[in-house]
Amino acid sequence: MGGKLEEQVGPLLQAKGLRLATAESCTGGLVGDLLTNVAGSSQYFWGGIISYDNFVKQNILGVSAATLETVGAVSPECALAMAHGTRRLMTTELGLSTTGIAGPGGATPGKPVGLVYIALVDDQGFERCEKYIWQADRIGNKELSAQAALKILLEYLQ
Repeated sequence: MGGKLEEQVGPLLQAKGLRLATAESCTGGLVGDLLTNVAGSSQYFWGGIISYDNFVKQNILGVSAATLETVGAVSPECALAMAHGTRRLMTTELGLSTTGIAGPGGATPGKPVGLVYIALVDDQGFERCEKYIWQADRIGNKELSAQAALKILLEYLQ
């Protein structure tokens, strides 16, 4: 199956009767943008939350204050909590999240610019979280992260 990732995941989501919700931080809605570029995406994409600030991560998505204080927003724990939070809020079978440091600023000791965590969860207990360290500029890091998120989703669906 060729074509863009967003064009590949749609038919698979539809065929499996699965609905997706996203929670995006560092990608700023780019995953949702790519998904909705495909006609008919309203059949499987329920929506997304751009949780750029920790207030939104905690108060909307339900990421615990302890997670944010101990491991931070750019962590596998936060990415998984974001994915679970959006899935729960939107009552979908799948939740997909991105959190990271797009750059050029924002790096901290142990967390360089380009560090991104992407998580996918389902309503049956499946969890996957991947770590990436991109070497691009801000826009490149966002685009690479969005593509990686769709790739993780495609692998799950296949």
